[in-house]
Amino acid sequence: MNKFIMFAVMLSAAAAAHATPSTQIWIPSTDIQKYKSAHLNVDNYIAAEKEAAGTWKAPVFMICPTVGVLPYEKIQAEAGFDVMKAGLSADNYPVYLHAKAGTPEGSLFGGSPAFALGGYNFGLKKDVTDQNIIYGLAAKNLAKLGRLSAGYFSGNGKVLVDGNGAKANTGLLLSWDRTLSEISDKLWAAVDYQGGDSALGALSFGVSWAFAPNTSVLFGYDVYNNAKTAGKDTFTVQLDINLW
Repeated sequence: MNKFIMFAVMLSAAAAAHATPSTQIWIPSTDIQKYKSAHLNVDNYIAAEKEAAGTWKAPVFMICPTVGVLPYEKIQAEAGFDVMKAGLSADNYPVYLHAKAGTPEGSLFGGSPAFALGGYNFGLKKDVTDQNIIYGLAAKNLAKLGRLSAGYFSGNGKVLVDGNGAKANTGLLLSWDRTLSEISDKLWAAVDYQGGDSALGALSFGVSWAFAPNTSVLFGYDVYNNAKTAGKDTFTVQLDINLW
């Protein structure tokens, strides 16, 4: 697979943690930053083992600021960008844009799910980093069972491909997350899944701890659907800070 494409499809998500309103571990969430609030996440993805050739997949480093941009309670929106580095030629085009709009739970009618429509990995190099992923999600809190989310995504079929170069640009988005209040209100856990045989496809799970009201760290693990396109599994460490 082309190195540019490999790099672009690897970097599909920002961070997630107990206090983070943008994503889960790997996939987007229905959470949205409040108006004028600013959030920063710093993510690292590190290979869990060597590739078949005996080499290590380069670590991925990401810095991703996001700001709330709508002053309404029932319709919210956020926008931001990601700067991503992985030691490959595509590092020459490190900036990716993202945005999201949606409604929180109960805002449309009593007991209504949360909804979100957004896009991410809008890279600036045509047919190299422009994954241009559009997604829709719905989520519902089920008391002690936690929150369940489900949705679907579609992206650039010239960039999101499988190991044979065929289009692999669509798929399911699924997740479960919950604050483990029986142990501590600072402890949060999640499992999420992104479908498809591009390097976006992965099952991820992890936990985070809120060290302060505005700061948390997540420790997770990513199992990719197709090792031919994504490489070996990765450990992820994600720092999340609500700046204001």
